[in-house]
Amino acid sequence: MDWSEVIGQREAQERLMQMVREDRLPHALMLCGPVGSGKLALAIAFGCQLLDNGTPSAKAMLDKLEHPDLYFTYPTIKLPSMSADHKPVSDDFAKEWHELLMAGPYFTMEEWMQAMGGENQQAIITAGESDELVRKLSLKSSQGGYKVSIVWLPERMNIECANKLLKLIEEPPQQTVFIMVSEEPEKLLETIRSRVQRIDIRKTDNEDIRQALIERRGIDEDSALRISRRANGNWLAAIEELQADSENGLFLDMYKTLMRLAYQRKIKDLRKWSEQMAAMGREKQKRWLNYFLRMTRENFVYNFQEEELNYMTSEEEAFASNFARFVNEGNILPISDLANLAIRDIGQNANAKIVFFDLALQMIVLLLQK
Repeated sequence: MDWSEVIGQREAQERLMQMVREDRLPHALMLCGPVGSGKLALAIAFGCQLLDNGTPSAKAMLDKLEHPDLYFTYPTIKLPSMSADHKPVSDDFAKEWHELLMAGPYFTMEEWMQAMGGENQQAIITAGESDELVRKLSLKSSQGGYKVSIVWLPERMNIECANKLLKLIEEPPQQTVFIMVSEEPEKLLETIRSRVQRIDIRKTDNEDIRQALIERRGIDEDSALRISRRANGNWLAAIEELQADSENGLFLDMYKTLMRLAYQRKIKDLRKWSEQMAAMGREKQKRWLNYFLRMTRENFVYNFQEEELNYMTSEEEAFASNFARFVNEGNILPISDLANLAIRDIGQNANAKIVFFDLALQMIVLLLQK
């Protein structure tokens, strides 16, 4: 895998390679940035660059991501088939991880959860994983060069794992480079954050997304421009829009139902709505809440009648033509705060029925604010 897999991000690529050219590569890097910005793709491409010694055998192994000095750590779940005392580790799901990566280095947590077979669980990195990493990195480099350890979403480490990884970073094995890929670095131990060199990855340029849609997906220029604008720097969002028309339709229907029932103050129906939402997997619930945030923001902006600021589909705009007047300066911030609180609660495994019913009840009041 090489730089060609990365969508845009030429500035980040150049910065990483400059570290190598100037012989100032730190032993621990952390790539931080929003979802869909290509952090994992950058990490893998850079790791492969470090391990490429120019031989055909090394290239062949790297193309298949089967190089013996390339290690991956990622969140896992505990399957019912595992023993009670077993601490899940990355190797338990190595086959699924490899298949997902070979399909492309851009994917969502939900896609990874589905690959593991546990959509309704919370994936974490356990202490067993850090023990495995200590064991693996204590071995000598198979090819005589670097050993590269890529840690995807280190913020999902439990505290025991985080403390063990901290010790490993403080006393790294020789010729070992850690590359962490984080979306929420603030959740990491401060002691870990202070011992890695952080590189902030910005959103992918809309133009790079537009070009990639045309070249890689065969999309016509007009559709590519429209999708890239709505993706707002998130390649995954662009791909999801291509692949998930039915889900977007479902999300819009659930949004419309919520707003109509809240406006009509139909409490019993709102309870049924919250039960429908609770039946979704947690990752899907969070995606809908982000959709809720986007649609609320779009409806607020729609009131200004500025066409260039309209990022809605024709179906969404049709609903906004009647609904947008209910989203105004008096309630846009409270509604956004409400959704962000729900995202936090769902992420912390709160009871989904309670979270969504509370959101629905509060929308009754907020829609009346001016």
